[in-house]
Amino acid sequence: MRASGILMPVFSLPGPYGIGCFSREAYSFVDFLEKSGQRYWQILPIGPTGYGDSPYQSFSTFAGNPYFIDLETLIGRGLLERGECGRIYGGIQAGRVDYGLMYSTRIEILKKAYLRWKDSGICRDDAAAFAAFKEKNSYWIYDYCMFMALKEHCGGAPFQRWDAGIRYREHDALARAGEELADEIGFHEYIQFEFERQWLELKAYANRKNISIIGDIPIYVSSDSADFWAAPEMFRVGPDNMPTAVAGVPPDGFSADGQVWGNPLYNWEKHKASGYDWWLRRMGRCRELYDVIRIDHFRGFDEYFCVPPDAGTAAEGRWEKGPGIELFTKIKSSFPGIRIIAEDLGYMSDSVKKLVADTGFPNMKILEFAFDSRDEEDKEPHMPYSYDQNCVVYTGTHDNETLTEWMSNILPAEKKKLQDYLWTDSGDAGVLTDRAIRLLQSSHAVLCMIPIWDWLGLGSEARINRPGTCSGSWTWRAEEDMFTGELAERMLHIASLYGRTEGGAGH
Repeated sequence: MRASGILMPVFSLPGPYGIGCFSREAYSFVDFLEKSGQRYWQILPIGPTGYGDSPYQSFSTFAGNPYFIDLETLIGRGLLERGECGRIYGGIQAGRVDYGLMYSTRIEILKKAYLRWKDSGICRDDAAAFAAFKEKNSYWIYDYCMFMALKEHCGGAPFQRWDAGIRYREHDALARAGEELADEIGFHEYIQFEFERQWLELKAYANRKNISIIGDIPIYVSSDSADFWAAPEMFRVGPDNMPTAVAGVPPDGFSADGQVWGNPLYNWEKHKASGYDWWLRRMGRCRELYDVIRIDHFRGFDEYFCVPPDAGTAAEGRWEKGPGIELFTKIKSSFPGIRIIAEDLGYMSDSVKKLVADTGFPNMKILEFAFDSRDEEDKEPHMPYSYDQNCVVYTGTHDNETLTEWMSNILPAEKKKLQDYLWTDSGDAGVLTDRAIRLLQSSHAVLCMIPIWDWLGLGSEARINRPGTCSGSWTWRAEEDMFTGELAERMLHIASLYGRTEGGAGH
């Protein structure tokens, strides 16, 4: 059914403790979505972030980010005191995430809550649920929690620099570490328990409001992750368990040299021989956390870009064949009715187009790509007149400039073409943004997703990510007074005008 929704990272929610989380403000945002006629909330990956703070480089593809646990909820349970939190976060800069502050303070605060939980009646009340959580997630929870405990024990060093016994997961070394770090492991188990409890409560609240959650998962895992450490045989590694090739993308409109992501590449023969068991577990976990799953860099399942681990730039890489339709046939047979969005952006070969078509998954269209000559990819599929029903349309994604920023940077001829297409002589960014949103809402696409920063008409200050850069991204936060009743009425009017208020949870 036709519907519209909002792209808004969890970390970008407003709130008092330095980063958006599963707080009162998150529930208020869901209420705002309901009032504005939106039926989908798309978030970015919610795993624990590592070096660089990117949600696409996580310590685990199964775990949740401890930063998203709501401290007010813990205060309400008597596990924290408001003054403990206020002393640290009382004077932080509004509108930005300070990841350095998060890294240096949030785990210590959560450890206080854990110790009080462990020594209180709350722990006894939670005992059955906690045990059930660990049993349900036994295929990943202990490996992840030991990984994080070891990482703290080793001063935050990547696991490739740990002592050989634990790096190579020798039985005796792991047994000793498990005994020595038992309490630290228990802390991380509790944190994941609390994360899941809070997130699923928020998700259930959204679903009751007829709002579906679109989760976002990276195709690859981080080179410094529990996933890679626990199962190196599932990746392309040498005898030293170091990657023999890493992921990236060739030169494109985002980067003249391409991008070397550095993620270990999958050993697809191993995955196939196992019946794609690792992927089925991953997708099963995603089905618990999200209503719809957006898979990033979908083209990598057809062909993936393989870069030598010591390459200077991605220009030294080459394309190699991925698992293709076989993997998705297995996923769909294992999870009937699973809802997936294929992020098929970038260079699209005929074989990639065929894979997307064969899966039946809706793919993505980006308005900015249709009018911007800085991107060399085929623009025709992104022109609104070419959209079919089975696609999801965006003004831009988290990797793009905001519409306001973009319109100030494109060439005059490109802007004139955009004005002609939008049937206006106005060069005002507000007028053009409004018309662009209406254009996408009126299209044939079954789902229209508008980033919240474009509804708000924000500029470069709200840019989420600048691909190819190492710092300064993933920090923008909204302020609570941005989500006004006037904005909700405007969004509802446009969604209703173009028949997009009926879809959502359960459809």
